[in-house]
Amino acid sequence: MTTTVNPVLRVAPAAPAEAAAHFRAGLAFHTDVSDVAAALGSGGDPGFVLVDTRSTAAWDQGHIPGALHLPTALVPERAGQFLDRTVPVVTYCWGPGCNGAARAALALAELGYQVKEMLGGFEYWVREGLEFETWQGRERRAPDPLTAPVRADDCGC
Repeated sequence: MTTTVNPVLRVAPAAPAEAAAHFRAGLAFHTDVSDVAAALGSGGDPGFVLVDTRSTAAWDQGHIPGALHLPTALVPERAGQFLDRTVPVVTYCWGPGCNGAARAALALAELGYQVKEMLGGFEYWVREGLEFETWQGRERRAPDPLTAPVRADDCGC
């Protein structure tokens, strides 16, 4: 009798200790929109600086309230003017299809900053129904039911 292995298990899962190390490492490099929103909304110092790494045109189109605007291309020359190396930095860009936040995080790490990338970027911030700013003021859109719970405070993760 021939047993066919499905595509998911064609490569066996990692050993639990390896998997734990991998996922622990991933959390050291990434955070998500919900966690950033919770930290910013807690009323106190979140313990990090949120940096929007997009262009000025993108920033003007909309950005997260309280974020610092530092485009990726300007990180090497301007980071020292705006950021304290003792305070962790969280970078974001447009969304999952953009690697600007990762490139900015790399540049910041190479300059000696502790840094994480916010997964989902501005796209998922807006899609989760969180408030954002434009040159016209603050806005909020209804949460996208494919990215945020419709009738709950959080997704339970």
